[in-house]
Parts: sequence; C-alpha cells; structure tokens
Amino acid sequence: MQSKFKEVFFGFLFLIFFEMTLYGVSYSAKEVPFTLEDRDRLIRVEAKLTEFDKRFEQIDKRFEQIDKRFEQIDKRFEELRNFLWILSGIFTALVVAVIGLALWDRRTMLREARREALEALEKDGTLKRVLEALREFAKEDQRFAEILRKFNLL
Repeated sequence: MQSKFKEVFFGFLFLIFFEMTLYGVSYSAKEVPFTLEDRDRLIRVEAKLTEFDKRFEQIDKRFEQIDKRFEQIDKRFEELRNFLWILSGIFTALVVAVIGLALWDRRTMLREARREALEALEKDGTLKRVLEALREFAKEDQRFAEILRKFNLL
C-alpha cells in the first residue's frame, strides 16, 4: 500500500512540475506588444527628463553665481581687514609720537625751570647768603659743621 501511495504521490508531483514548466515556457514565449500609448508615455518621460536637466543646469548656474558672490564678499572683507591694520598702525605711530613729544617737552621744561630757579637764586645772592649763614652757625655747633663737611659745603 505504501508503494502504491509513493507512486501516486511522485506521479502527481511530476505532473505539477511538468505543467509549471510548460505554463512558464508559454508565458515567457509571449511577447509584450508595444503600443502607441507606451510610445507617448516614453516621449512624455523623455520630455520631463530634459526639463529636469534644464532645471539642474539653471541650479548649477545659480550656485556658480552664488560662489562668485561669496568670493567677492571674501575679497571685500580682506580689503577691510587690511585697511583696519593700516589704521591701527597709524594710530600706534601717533600715540608713540605724542608720548615721545610729551617726555621730551617735560625734560626740556624741567631743565629750563631748574636753570631759571638757579639763576634767580644766584641773581639775588640768596643762595650765597644762606650758605654763609649756615657756615656761621656751623662755627657754633660742631655737629652741624660735620654735616656741612660731609656735603662739601664748608
């Protein structure tokens, strides 16, 4: 009984596979007809593709224009930076010149003021009289005389 079952089962499988192959061959052997509608559809697809190509070209041109604009802006920033460096150099030079002039003027004024003060003291003879008064006082006070000798005023 089992052998009969096996024969029937294998026979049934064989028929299924045989039909599938025949059916598959018949489907693959058929050609798909190319209709006018398919042709029109392909033409429309090609037209849309050319439109997309044109749009992409326009976008590429726009990006190139934007890149050029960025380059111009970068150039202007570089020029502005150079100008600011020049201005800071000029400002530094002016500050140094003003400080130098102030120091030179102060030294000149101090020399002149000292000279004038010494001339005024010598002109009146006040300095000489003060020194003579101090020397007279040193004759009476020994400690004061030592101080004057220390500074070569005696």
